[in-house]
Amino acid sequence: MEYRRLGSSGLKVPALSFGAGTFGGKGPLFSAWGKTDAAEARRLVDICLEAGVNLFDTADVYSDGASEEVLGAAIEGRRDEVILSTKISLPMGGGPNEAGSSRSRLIKGVENALKRLGTDYIDLLQLHAFDAGTPIEEVLSTLDTLVRSGKLRYVGVSNFSGWQLMKSLAIAERHGYPRYDAHQVYYSLVGRDYEWELMPLGLDQGVGALVWSPLGWGRLTGRIRRGEPWPEGSRLHDTAAFGPPVDEEKLYDVVDVLTAIAKETGKTIPQIAINWLLQRPTVSSVIIGARNEEQLRQNLGAVGWSLAADQIARLDAASAATAPYPYFPYYRQEGFARINPPPV
Repeated sequence: MEYRRLGSSGLKVPALSFGAGTFGGKGPLFSAWGKTDAAEARRLVDICLEAGVNLFDTADVYSDGASEEVLGAAIEGRRDEVILSTKISLPMGGGPNEAGSSRSRLIKGVENALKRLGTDYIDLLQLHAFDAGTPIEEVLSTLDTLVRSGKLRYVGVSNFSGWQLMKSLAIAERHGYPRYDAHQVYYSLVGRDYEWELMPLGLDQGVGALVWSPLGWGRLTGRIRRGEPWPEGSRLHDTAAFGPPVDEEKLYDVVDVLTAIAKETGKTIPQIAINWLLQRPTVSSVIIGARNEEQLRQNLGAVGWSLAADQIARLDAASAATAPYPYFPYYRQEGFARINPPPV
């Protein structure tokens, strides 16, 4: 397993990490993802550790806390072998202080997460969304207190816009608060919006990307084909509405190229899609998920080899999309490109 620095921090993380969204299985979304119990989770953790995957990512909102509980049981007795990442800020109830990133919410949320995970510290805490109703100074000063107390070691964010992340980094620098070293983002061959603003920001500010849904919300599994209905048993039947939008024609164009490269390399479509991401700038780790051992072992096969330059170029071309304003001039106009070249 290759290990990479998490952004500009000193923490080294595996190129592949494991997402525990399939653990617990409560509610309409997460039960469709998976219903892995503690015994099954322990087996998946065993396989990950054998392969060098020691970063495990979850969130309090996953199955209403059940994912954290199952993950905590699965790592019992080997806490020092793993890097625990969890997220907080999305609603955990209907009360006025059960969502967001206020001081009250963060302190209570961290304490609850520690109990569910069965540990006294979290290696990486990420804010699951930007809380526009709480001053950034309040958020960062609270995270500073939690880091100083030893309950958190590193902090990051997820699904922030460029200005939200940049403003937070500037305030952290001004006051000496912990800076965000990680940004957990959606990025895939059928969703490259990360590249327009957040990737250049990550390069400039040293913020590493932790990639969620690298297979385009389950669309790049090799089972979705042009002119064919979604296969029976696909979780897309139940979860498509929850995920990021995907242009169907673009999806099929990408799948066509993935299929051709799979024949050339002997690799699977998911392995190729993940390997492409591992070549992109700022990517610290790609979060893989699995409902069973077979899926996990297949996804682990995405490392240890590299796509050829021409294969990467073909995937780039098939997945390319027109940048939105104000970014498209930097891709189209020679003068702009000389001043500020595209990140990829």
